[in-house]
Amino acid sequence: MKKTILVAILLLAISSNMQAQLVKFGIKAGLNYANQTGTNITINSGNYNKEAITSYHAGLIAEIKLIDSFSIQPELLYSTQGATYKYAATEFKNELGYLSIPVLAKINLNKVVSIELGPQASFLLSERNNFDVKEANTFDFAVVGGLGLNITNHIFIQGRYGLGLTDASKDAQVKNSVVQVSAGIKF
Repeated sequence: MKKTILVAILLLAISSNMQAQLVKFGIKAGLNYANQTGTNITINSGNYNKEAITSYHAGLIAEIKLIDSFSIQPELLYSTQGATYKYAATEFKNELGYLSIPVLAKINLNKVVSIELGPQASFLLSERNNFDVKEANTFDFAVVGGLGLNITNHIFIQGRYGLGLTDASKDAQVKNSVVQVSAGIKF
């Protein structure tokens, strides 16, 4: 009986150690350089030009190792995106706060460099702008891709581009576009 319990505890310890090596959790944060692509917004027959905004993102990551050079990396991020619109002396900033869930295929080229590519679903949490129209769509779907660099076994940096595939507004055919640079820690 004692040997059976001892063997069971030993197998559980080995299994836990193997699981810890297959799944890593972490946090990350960084800067967004966001814009909206597509048709211009026309208000009172004025055509507004779009300019990019600088914002931020932060959240949680998990890295699930499937084989040595391939893993899946789901993330849960708060990300602000949008654009600044200008026409003559009129200017307004449209900043959209999303809960973004990218699920990336991560291909490790070596121990330092990885390529990341996958879909991202985003849900609108907040909309802050300088005008009365609150007509953003509540769901945004995008494809994201980029590079990751492992500085150490626990510290990493990433560069990523996200291209929206769905309209960000109910009033105009504009899509979110964002360049993200982030740093993080894996545990």
